[in-house]
Amino acid sequence: MTTLPSRTTHAPEPHSAPWWRHAVIYQVYPRSFADGDGDGVGDLPGVTSRLEYLAGLGVDAVWLSPFYVSPMLDAGYDVADYRDVDPLFGSLGDADALIARAHELGIRVLIDLVPNHTSDRHVWFQEALAADAGSPERDRYLFRDGVGPDGALPPNNWQSVFGGIAWTRVPEADGTPGQWYLHLFDDSQPDLNWRNAEVAEEMESVLRFWLDRGVDGFRVDVAHSLVKDEELPDWEERAVMAGAADPEAAHANLGPMWDQEGVHEIYRRWREVLDSYNPTGDPAQDRILCAEAWLPSQHRTMRFVRPDEMHQAFNFHFLDTPWRAADLRKVVDASLAAADEVGAPTTWVLSNHDVVRHASRLGLPPHTHRPNGIGVDSVQPDTVLGLRRARAATALMLALPGSAYLYNGEELGLPDHTAMPDAVRQDPAFHRTDGEELGRDGCRVPMPWVAGAPSYGFGSAQESWLPQPLAYGPLAVDRQEGVDGSTLETYRRLLQLRREHDLGVGGLEWLPGFGPDVLAFRNARLDGRPVAVLANLGTEPVALPEGMEVLVASGRLEAGRVPQDCTVWLG
Repeated sequence: MTTLPSRTTHAPEPHSAPWWRHAVIYQVYPRSFADGDGDGVGDLPGVTSRLEYLAGLGVDAVWLSPFYVSPMLDAGYDVADYRDVDPLFGSLGDADALIARAHELGIRVLIDLVPNHTSDRHVWFQEALAADAGSPERDRYLFRDGVGPDGALPPNNWQSVFGGIAWTRVPEADGTPGQWYLHLFDDSQPDLNWRNAEVAEEMESVLRFWLDRGVDGFRVDVAHSLVKDEELPDWEERAVMAGAADPEAAHANLGPMWDQEGVHEIYRRWREVLDSYNPTGDPAQDRILCAEAWLPSQHRTMRFVRPDEMHQAFNFHFLDTPWRAADLRKVVDASLAAADEVGAPTTWVLSNHDVVRHASRLGLPPHTHRPNGIGVDSVQPDTVLGLRRARAATALMLALPGSAYLYNGEELGLPDHTAMPDAVRQDPAFHRTDGEELGRDGCRVPMPWVAGAPSYGFGSAQESWLPQPLAYGPLAVDRQEGVDGSTLETYRRLLQLRREHDLGVGGLEWLPGFGPDVLAFRNARLDGRPVAVLANLGTEPVALPEGMEVLVASGRLEAGRVPQDCTVWLG
């Protein structure tokens, strides 16, 4: 047996640390969480009706994906009005009721903010289309003259994240071909010009609008993209939103459309806005910002959470790490060290609305890069293996100090819908790449609540906006509640123990005496008994240390031994 040296990677924090440094935050994808009006699409009243379930699960906060007025060409990330709720989801009154009920239950509410681009239906973009080149209306966006004869070629060679060129040409008032506008994503999502003071003032006003309504913070969509290199130079790569596990994708994330210095001044101003809502500095009243920033290094990511900028940034490096003990140990060390350098907490996340669910991803063959969707003709994951590893990975994640994010349905062990017919796919990435990329629909399928009900209890309609696979029936909430060892009850137990033992503010020390395929560490708070964690990724069962009580295990133990792909907490 190889012995690993014992060493402390991260020191514990005081129990009085602000809530966001250790919170478990649950992402609700409103279209797919609960349908309150029976139209087959999730909505805000549906979310409100299920908040007691989330309180019983044991989460500290919810983050709601966009519910703003939108043509829904990119699932609400194409915002036409930042100050209103799309009728598909309800009304402003429904948003207020959701926030109020969540607060009654002790759950904080974060909402999505999409500052890189608007919908092409936004009043500003419609004004820009009606205005002349060089006008103040066009300066709110990134309009440029084309190059070549008659400006017939786009201003540069940038490619859209969703496929195809990142520029679209518009007709001028007289009907002749005119300028081009930049859209890093779909052509219905024109990029804003963040060097325009009016844009900055408008988005700060949007922040205040929702803060005045009681929200506790914002998840900031593609936070690293707002400012582009002023020269808009050619870039030979395709712009991507991808993780560091793929070296080519990581290199592309160094392009002139990502992580420019100017973004940090924007977030310093935003931090001042949020801090103004907590004039006494009470940690319990902090409003927070969380950055979605897919960047090639922990160091670059942590620049977003320096003390005067954001509070959190998603740890996509952890999400993208292969299921290998050495790799996981390395990313945990690097994550905690990089966060400690700037005095921030790290976050841990395994699934969200943009990636294949980890119950499917971890069942793919070894050395498979994370795909952007799995279809009927794709290599299929091993569902049994994927769920076993997903439970073990979650138990590992929730034992780590810092904040953690969960994605709706992962507590049920939901897989992606990997046999979804192409005809029902809605992700613009699927359509703009002619199906080369399957896109994210498979992880956005509505939740199953009641196995024998229409749409598995998602709502009263027989069918939901995306089809649910047959595999969702046995995984429905009503099939798992109260069932010892079910994925749902295992999540509840993990969250209960995490809170009881203050693991979010604990310190991490790696334990010696275990082989290279075992992750073994102690999470020790400032006082009280520490929790020891063993995650066995090797083929041989691992004996439990003597004299310790099993608090929770991600799977069934074998005669007092931890089997492969199992994580156990000991006290």
